[in-house]
Amino acid sequence: MISLFPSRTVALVLFDFSVHWYGLMYLCGFLVAWYLVPRLQKYRGLSLTQDDWANVLAWAVIGVIVGGRLGYVFFYQPFYFLDHPSKIIAVWEGGMSSHGGFIGVTIALLWALRKHKKNLRAIADTVVVPVAIGLALGRIGNFINQELYGTITSLPWGISVPDAIGLRHPTQLYAVAKDLFIAGVCFWHLRYSRPIVSGRTCALFLMLYGVLRFLTEYVRVQEYPMMDIGVLLLSRGQILTLGIFVVGAAMWWWVGRRSE
Repeated sequence: MISLFPSRTVALVLFDFSVHWYGLMYLCGFLVAWYLVPRLQKYRGLSLTQDDWANVLAWAVIGVIVGGRLGYVFFYQPFYFLDHPSKIIAVWEGGMSSHGGFIGVTIALLWALRKHKKNLRAIADTVVVPVAIGLALGRIGNFINQELYGTITSLPWGISVPDAIGLRHPTQLYAVAKDLFIAGVCFWHLRYSRPIVSGRTCALFLMLYGVLRFLTEYVRVQEYPMMDIGVLLLSRGQILTLGIFVVGAAMWWWVGRRSE
């Protein structure tokens, strides 16, 4: 039996197997990466084969899913999953962390590219463009699901969300715009920035993501208590995002020193 669009979160049911919109967006993201990375590698003088990239992306899929899920488990609900360990693998019930996904992808790529150690920074520069596009596609999935929406707003583009009072900031669409902007800037830097300093496009991606994600958190409904760090009251996402920015800034400085 086949059922199209049986609910807001499910795109297709095929013989009792549900294909969720969020998973479909993940698949589209990996297909975009599979198409783009062989064409972008020339800007860093790489010559990996299609099979090499297929292997890299296969590991990236594992890194995103495992890292994203474990990031959600440890960063957001560790005590719940400590009491319900069997729920850790229930990815279909929702609950992924982009910060955990970053960590997972990094570890997976380091493993997949252990035979290409000299090219690690160049490869990192190449993959961040499709990564940013993939993040945008994931937020489209959030918008379709009407999750991760924003605080109440009187702006004309506010959206109505089921079971939520008032019009809300479409923070999912803000995130789509943010991620596509990052993809565009990183593509420009990858193609046109001279002299070429391998690793700096990746560092630019991390810094831009850190700053823009930090700002969008201010208009996003927070499902978890804010954290007081002494001078500021920050969300968990903002605190984790600060780490991403610091890593990006340190990487920008480090690769610059190495190139000198």
